[in-house]
Amino acid sequence: MTKLFLISCIIYFIYTFLKSQDSMHMLQQNKYNRKKTYLKWLNKNKAKAFKDYSIFFIILVVFVFVKNINLLIFSFNILYLILIINLLLERKKSQNKLPLKYTARVKRLTVTNIITHVLPIILMSIWVTDLNIVYFYLILGLIAYLNSLYILIALLINTPVESLVGYYFKRKAVNKIKSMNTLKVIGITGSYGKTSSKNILNDILNIKYNAMPTPKNFNTPFGLMITINNYLDKFTDVFIAEMGACQEGDIKELCDLVHPKYGIITKIGVAHLATFKTRENIQKTKFELIESLPSDGIGILNADDEWQRNYKIKNNCKIKWIGIDSLDADVRATNININSKGMSFDCYFKDDPNPYRFETKLLGYANIYNILAGIALGKEFGMTVEQLKAGVAKVKPVEHRLELKKNGDITIIDDAYNSNPTGAKMALDVLKLMPGKHIVVTPGMIELGNEEYEKNKEFGKQIAESSDEVILVGAEKTKPIYEGLKEKNYDENKIHVINDVLKAFPLIQTLKEKETYVLLENDLPDIFNEKE
Repeated sequence: MTKLFLISCIIYFIYTFLKSQDSMHMLQQNKYNRKKTYLKWLNKNKAKAFKDYSIFFIILVVFVFVKNINLLIFSFNILYLILIINLLLERKKSQNKLPLKYTARVKRLTVTNIITHVLPIILMSIWVTDLNIVYFYLILGLIAYLNSLYILIALLINTPVESLVGYYFKRKAVNKIKSMNTLKVIGITGSYGKTSSKNILNDILNIKYNAMPTPKNFNTPFGLMITINNYLDKFTDVFIAEMGACQEGDIKELCDLVHPKYGIITKIGVAHLATFKTRENIQKTKFELIESLPSDGIGILNADDEWQRNYKIKNNCKIKWIGIDSLDADVRATNININSKGMSFDCYFKDDPNPYRFETKLLGYANIYNILAGIALGKEFGMTVEQLKAGVAKVKPVEHRLELKKNGDITIIDDAYNSNPTGAKMALDVLKLMPGKHIVVTPGMIELGNEEYEKNKEFGKQIAESSDEVILVGAEKTKPIYEGLKEKNYDENKIHVINDVLKAFPLIQTLKEKETYVLLENDLPDIFNEKE
């Protein structure tokens, strides 16, 4: 009996292990349930998280009425073999935009998760009899059914370990920063454009200095610790720290870690409004950066952003304003020219009446602001106009942010990273400048709180004025965009709704003309996937 039970448990364990990897993937994308984001995702995606619920009740019915033990074990084995095959087939045809990263934390979590699954099996194998095997199978079935919740047991067990690991790396990072007396530390935050601004500033400053930015979107406390501990060295002159936030206090926490002397706020908008609740909370949180600067620090702010202009700063540090429309900006861009090759503009400094012509390969007005921030801070660092010009000219497009890509006879404008109302409008403006047929592919915008519906509907209206064809990814999520298009009397035959972004590219081939530009606006992570 024990041997047969163990064999069936091996098959069962293979299934639960594979299932746990999917649960861990979602847990990782939800930042390991920080601020209960994973539980919120489970609540919104019950069908997806517990989609083998019918199987559990089939097990319940079968096991209660099956009296033949051998038939019972055989049925259990066949059931989980079928589930394993089904899971593997689903994985083969599914598309994970952001696969599970096997970080040290995930490896620790995996080990603990295996133990929490194996331990009950060992105990059951010791006590299994003909009388209780039905109930043991029911317990195992329940654990498999609740796999998305069961993973939280491993997360809870590992919490003390993760706290110790975090404390160790934090102390190491703090001590390293303190020991680098000449290091210039710059913090960059904002609702949108943080990564673009960071990379632009890095390219500009590297003309004169050895600058080191946080890699990719390492904008959390742990991301900053990794950068400091693994990337900074004695040759680093400037550390550029991207700072992300989901709620009040997040930026202050990051500032307390790296102690920036210089700060840039890109744009204050409605990103993460669902967690911030109000625009005022977003505004206050972003200004935690400026209010954390020392009295001899320098803050770079956008004079064209009303949420920056109307904030009363609780700090006496030096403020430099950048702008395009604001005549009183310290660093201002005028005579902007945009084409398919890039942009050029005249730059004026408040203390200098002469215009200086800058050229860049980047596209979009948001990048003008990001460049101006880099110019303003570079000038404060003692860089000459010629050095600043050279830095701006060498700035490389950031991946998935208005990045032009050639795909045969189609030009793709890749703006797939974390779309927002301001950036989406700018991307459409860029699309309108291009010759030929215009196609937009989008799943819409997320994390906009109570404004999400209206912002996506407005986005639909904007698309109607910019695009010849629209491909909407996700029928449910894109309903407000569809309504915005219809409100503008957009031809229904030009609206194509799909639930899998992989289907967009074959469809584009049937829609294209001799010269076609395709805007990829946003690419939602797997936690927002509508596919069953």
